[in-house]
Amino acid sequence: MKLVMWDIDYTLLHGGGLASRAWKAAFVEVTGVPWQQFPVFGGRTDLDLCGETFTAHGVTGCTPERFFARYVEMVQARRHEFAEQGALMPGVREVLDRLGRDPEVVQTLVTGNVPQVAAAKVAAFDLAGAFDADVGGYGTDDHVRATLVRRSLERAEAKYRHRFRPVVIGDTAYDVTAALANGAVAIGVATGGTSMADLVLAGAHAVLPDLSDVDAAIRVITA
Repeated sequence: MKLVMWDIDYTLLHGGGLASRAWKAAFVEVTGVPWQQFPVFGGRTDLDLCGETFTAHGVTGCTPERFFARYVEMVQARRHEFAEQGALMPGVREVLDRLGRDPEVVQTLVTGNVPQVAAAKVAAFDLAGAFDADVGGYGTDDHVRATLVRRSLERAEAKYRHRFRPVVIGDTAYDVTAALANGAVAIGVATGGTSMADLVLAGAHAVLPDLSDVDAAIRVITA
């Protein structure tokens, strides 16, 4: 069986900037420190980003847990904006539906997002039913993205009592290297800020421009 681990942002969808706006607002409210600059979000875990943000702003008196709690509240309050201002990437719904009919495939999320924000993003586009979110890997699991892949695989094998061949699908070099660190098949999708060439250089086993060619995407994922 295959465990297909999906990144969210710019692989499945883009959320129209709601998460970054909530991140900034929550940080300023919780810490009382004026905002200076955004970190580079793509492909990184929220724990990693939180540490960088605190360090860059000289924050020492706040914990990630306290910040994340307010961040999640702000996202939940305006979660309708994901669908209003964001969009699905091409072919995503069709690919998820096709894989969902394959009894040899379990789909889940491996994302740098905290679990509640990950759930809000996929629910906004009616995708939640495609994934076994309980066996996912999330941005609160660890600073290092490769650990998210390992945790997801461990959770899936514990729940299903079955060995899985892991497949990671994402739009950044972080997704690719995290897959390779765990012996997973790495599939790059160039729908974010990383080019096809750079995904190949990162070591991806296969790279697609997007998922609009559903048959091609299914062949690559289930190979």
